[in-house]
Amino acid sequence: MSEFLDLTLPSDALNLILEKISFIPEEETIPTSMALGRVTSRDVFAPHRMPSFSRSAMDGFAVQAKDTFGASETAPAYLPVVGEVPMGANVDFTVESGECALIHTGGMLPSGADAVVMMEYTQMVKDEEVEIYRAAAVGEHIVHAGEDFEAGQVAIAAGVVLRPVEIGGLMAFGITSVQVTRRLRVGILSSGDEVVPPDRDIKPGQVRDINSYSLAALVQQAGADASLLGIIPDKEDALFEAVNAAVEKFDLVLITAGSSASTRDLTARVIDRLGPPGVLVHGINVRPGKPTIFGICQGKPVVGLPGQPLSAMIIGWLLVNPILKKMRGISQAAIKPTVKARMSANVPSMAGREDWIPVLLSEDESGYIAQPIFFKSNLIFNLARANGLVSIPADQTGLHAGEIVEAYLYQ
Repeated sequence: MSEFLDLTLPSDALNLILEKISFIPEEETIPTSMALGRVTSRDVFAPHRMPSFSRSAMDGFAVQAKDTFGASETAPAYLPVVGEVPMGANVDFTVESGECALIHTGGMLPSGADAVVMMEYTQMVKDEEVEIYRAAAVGEHIVHAGEDFEAGQVAIAAGVVLRPVEIGGLMAFGITSVQVTRRLRVGILSSGDEVVPPDRDIKPGQVRDINSYSLAALVQQAGADASLLGIIPDKEDALFEAVNAAVEKFDLVLITAGSSASTRDLTARVIDRLGPPGVLVHGINVRPGKPTIFGICQGKPVVGLPGQPLSAMIIGWLLVNPILKKMRGISQAAIKPTVKARMSANVPSMAGREDWIPVLLSEDESGYIAQPIFFKSNLIFNLARANGLVSIPADQTGLHAGEIVEAYLYQ
């Protein structure tokens, strides 16, 4: 019986995978209103200053700051009100020395004014005179023209995932369409004589297809399109034909196979037949997920994931997500949300192998607690009961109860 050719450290495997992927995503122009979660394919430049005019950040009075110097509750300054700034219109008057004007949040700063005194620090004493009992500094409570962007500056760089705030920023510039990378197309194949569709009654020895659907959800959550390509029997020619067709149609192909060494070798042989370069990684020194295979076929990345559901999902999180990130054209640094947590129990590990442990995070008065979920890789609900993952490095033999660890939040 054949076994892994070599075991690669997870970090080395990921670096090799990302280095070998030369995929350049195509771009398309879509309405900005439909661009949430999409990735900018080129820099977006500010077409004009932002904001385009100096405006007030508070309700209050526009003043020349020097007229308020020394003002206090016991010695207020008194200034005549020469007008009110109209909202949504140009200001047709000037605030001269010794004068002020009523202004509302977002209103255009009148010529001559260089500060705004908040309404809370004023009081009308006559119809056309205000009492000011707090001094204002030059520029206080003012948003200056061009403070956010000057015309021609890069407002949003290429490779940025558009969030609600970027959508709003583009609309503020009047940019109603934006160039983004085309949505990535991912084909997902499941293989195994024992695997049947989820809607079928199972017979002894059979299991329903879990991985295709959980991986499709992971792909969609990462902002790509997933297509389920069915269940292929454990026959090399059948798998070859299916993977070959998938490589021609999709940008990335994921294969989930059985757990036996013979099945893993079948997937590796098929990837090599479709190369070159074929298989680049065959086995990763990690638990769960050791049987992972990665290759390049006809310029397309192909990933062979373990058949065990929990293993497939953790490898999807560790390796497939970064692959999707690169292929989507995302240039932002990857940030995995983490919390510091206290282990609630001992967790043994084998030195020389990186382990990933599902944990259930809860909180008490002292902070977060990580309760390890002792798992078997073929039970998907072991991971469903978790909301975090904790890594045990290869140079450690486990974690101790009470030890503070970094827990990655798992979605």
